[in-house]
Amino acid sequence: MPPHTLMLPAARLAGVVAASGGRGGGSSPPRAPPRRARRGKPGFSRQSAIKKSFHQEQVVFATPVPANPSVAVIGGGASGLACASALAARGVRAVVFDTGMHGLGGRMATRVVDAGEQLVFDHAVQFFTATDARFQKLVEEWLDRGLVREWRGLIGELEAGGRFRPIPSSTPRYIGVNGMRPLADAMLPESDLIQVVRPCWISKLEPFNGLWRLFENEKPRGEYDAIVIAHNGKCANRLLSTSGLPLLTKQMKSLELSSVWALLAAFEDPLPIPQNDSHGTFEGAFVRDVDSLSWMGNNTQKLFPMQTGAPECWTFFSTAAYGRRNKVPQENIPKVTAEKVKQDMLGGVELALGLSKGSLQQPMYTRVQLWGAALPMNTPGIPCIFDPLGRAGICGDWLTGSSIEAAVLSGFSLANHIADYFSSNSERPEEFAIGLHENLDRVEGHDIGQFPGLDFQKPQVDEAQLTPSL
Repeated sequence: MPPHTLMLPAARLAGVVAASGGRGGGSSPPRAPPRRARRGKPGFSRQSAIKKSFHQEQVVFATPVPANPSVAVIGGGASGLACASALAARGVRAVVFDTGMHGLGGRMATRVVDAGEQLVFDHAVQFFTATDARFQKLVEEWLDRGLVREWRGLIGELEAGGRFRPIPSSTPRYIGVNGMRPLADAMLPESDLIQVVRPCWISKLEPFNGLWRLFENEKPRGEYDAIVIAHNGKCANRLLSTSGLPLLTKQMKSLELSSVWALLAAFEDPLPIPQNDSHGTFEGAFVRDVDSLSWMGNNTQKLFPMQTGAPECWTFFSTAAYGRRNKVPQENIPKVTAEKVKQDMLGGVELALGLSKGSLQQPMYTRVQLWGAALPMNTPGIPCIFDPLGRAGICGDWLTGSSIEAAVLSGFSLANHIADYFSSNSERPEEFAIGLHENLDRVEGHDIGQFPGLDFQKPQVDEAQLTPSL
């Protein structure tokens, strides 16, 4: 009887996959000498003895995929949700594990605050565009359901001192009618093939008898035929570092991420936005030449254009350079840091609007948040990564850019790739290897993401300052 799970040295596996030339060529991979799978007590794995390095032994699943396989999707942002949805459409069961306390969606986040009056902020994704037909089809479904609408408000570039220039767009800009978060729930169809577990922080992956076992702080979270990593940053690196997936680990650790601060601020009176006789008052602006500020957006005007007399709710984002210099553990932001960031960013608002120092009205409500792994600074330019020997893959916007569209398309791509792999009955698995050896190149875009179809030029960035995120 063949063993359920084999181990190959990482160097040997690298030669196997590289020789295959990706999907569509190559011979069957050589097998390690047969040996009986070790049945240890629950929670035990030889992976725990492997050092956190790229030289960990490679997991190789040797048994056929069952007729009704299941996939664990770790991460409930746009990419993970798209992956689960597409898997269900192909008849594959998926369980989504997400850390969100308030809801799914990751950076598709909307915060609603009751401060005497209801305050609503999109505090990550501000808007999105659609240029790919597959994503446009999803957006059209959202339009039909009344979940999104075109954002026709004025946006542009704001230089320090208050000089504003509108940005022309060759494609519509979209926003969630009630904020971005409801779109996350809408991405999952009502299906018995999809289960969501949250809040849940998967802390360990373990191969066991031909399956992946998941744990949350030693608490078992089920066994699955394949896994999808749909998040990134230090937590994903830690999860993969002893998983037995050295090639996935190497690609994930090659990713460089920026840090960006978000400041949510509500003002009793409208901000003194510079008036433009030709265009009126802007609702969103990419800020230039201000160190602590890269974007400012008026959520109240964007989401509730007919509302009058209510406080103005603004979302401000720092530059990536400012975020890098002022980075702290995002799970435990020191009060002194939070206060400093707030004052710096409010000072940046004054500078951007051309106001005298200290003249900006004090906000009635503020909250700061650090997006520690906000946006990719490099990308392999492929839609997904999949290791067929370990039956594990990665999806996320960073694989092709930094946008909701990129995230959704990555999830779709990986789901269909996994479903095709399952349909192959695990024959010639090397043909399904994808993205395991691509180099990552510098990604272009604004500090808060990419918006295909917007015609603006990002200021030149000092390459020497672009260092990997910790």
